[in-house]
Amino acid sequence: MEFRHLGRSGLMVSEIAYGNWITHGSQVEEEAAAKCVKAALDVGITTFDTADVYAGTRAEEVLGRALKGERREGLEIFTKVYWPTGPGPNDRGLSRKHIMESINGSLRRLQVDYVDLYQAHRYDHSTPLEETMQAFADVVRSGKALYIGVSEWSATEIRAGWELARDLNIQLVSSQPQYSALWRVIEAEVVPTSIELGIGQVVWSPIAQGVLTGKYEPGKQPPAGSRATDDKSGADFISRWLSDEVLGAVQRLKPLAEQAGLSMAQLAVAWVLQNSNVSAAIIGASRPEQVHDNAKASGVKLEDDLLKAIDDVLAPVIERDPALTVSPANRP
Repeated sequence: MEFRHLGRSGLMVSEIAYGNWITHGSQVEEEAAAKCVKAALDVGITTFDTADVYAGTRAEEVLGRALKGERREGLEIFTKVYWPTGPGPNDRGLSRKHIMESINGSLRRLQVDYVDLYQAHRYDHSTPLEETMQAFADVVRSGKALYIGVSEWSATEIRAGWELARDLNIQLVSSQPQYSALWRVIEAEVVPTSIELGIGQVVWSPIAQGVLTGKYEPGKQPPAGSRATDDKSGADFISRWLSDEVLGAVQRLKPLAEQAGLSMAQLAVAWVLQNSNVSAAIIGASRPEQVHDNAKASGVKLEDDLLKAIDDVLAPVIERDPALTVSPANRP
């Protein structure tokens, strides 16, 4: 496993991170989830990403139990705050009240004294940014988080948050956006801004919810048990990629992966890691063998002619519009 700096900070993270977004606590039974975490540790993954909202807070609990007994200093544990975790109007967003209550809840569920990275899961238009950043600063100064980050913030929002963090003498070191060979909306604005400010990307969905594995074929029903047949959240999210045009283009990547000696999943993960602003690519899994396969993308160098061939194949279906990085206008 290769390691990279998280942005311009001194923190090193495994360039492939393990995430438990819509698996642990919901789609995958705890025993299977624990086996996937064990597989991640076995292949050298030390960075684990979760959020308080995943599976209605259960994902943090599952991850905490799976990592119990591991040497805390050898792990980088990330979590997030913003989406609703309860029925009340203050059980969401980035108010001081919710941040302070949420970090305590996350630490309790994860069974740790601190997290390495605490992330704003979206931008909160209903709370002054100064209030949010002051609360994050107090979380860091209390020792409950070492660094702060954001997820799905626009370039303008990232810059404003970074400036306030600097004024408060804390480090905003990361951005967690969606990024894959199909979804490149961060390249025009977020990445250049992040490079300037010393912020690294911890990207999610590098395999486009499984579409870039090639298992979904045009004109055919999704394979049984796949993300596209999962509960509403999984199926809805992947639906954007299930057009015959997209699936047909992805099928044309198969010979390129074979020529490179990579599986389709390895090619997809390796592709995002070619971007020097990417600190880590988050993978998810429902089976340990998926972890082992994806982890082999670490350290892979894709030649320029292969990168160009990938671009040529996917060109008609790549999404690049930076305006698609957007947070809800009102708290959910």
